[in-house]
Amino acid sequence: MNPEWKIYTKTGDKGETSLIGGTRVPKYHQRIEAYGTLDELNSFLGLIRDQEIDQPTRELIIEIQDRIFTAESLLAADPGKEIQALPALFESDILLLEQAIDEMNTHLPAISSFILPGGHQAVSLCHVARCVCRRAERITISLVENQPETLMGDTVIKYLNRLSDYLFVLSRKFSKDFNSVETPWKARL
Repeated sequence: MNPEWKIYTKTGDKGETSLIGGTRVPKYHQRIEAYGTLDELNSFLGLIRDQEIDQPTRELIIEIQDRIFTAESLLAADPGKEIQALPALFESDILLLEQAIDEMNTHLPAISSFILPGGHQAVSLCHVARCVCRRAERITISLVENQPETLMGDTVIKYLNRLSDYLFVLSRKFSKDFNSVETPWKARL
């Protein structure tokens, strides 16, 4: 690391930060909430990746983490400013998740009820990441409704929707891989 570069800038000491493009906004701004929640999701994906999981899943999670950084940069961009090139999300990124979901589902038993999170640490981490992903999706939907000029907002929403589905199915795959018990939810009626 360059000894001249410091992690702290002190520019956020008064509760503001900069969007890509330079506009200063409060740290509680909806755009910051959206990409900050994606950053939280990415950290949980790192915890999943750190489990004793198969290499193809680990490699896909790394690719997903890269796409999450892409989504973060799109949400962090000030749509009112001219900005240099940013990475993009593509329909092929969404299709990759769908293919992974379909492949995992071919090896899993059918379910007829909700499943309680738990059974193995990797399974539980998938459920935590799924919940954070759903929250990121909700925040992003609200952001795009309020600021429709958000770069690739609809694509980010679609990606997050599919990613939460992927994380649910991944939790089921891990239940099978680790021989843990899936506990169905039985509603008291």
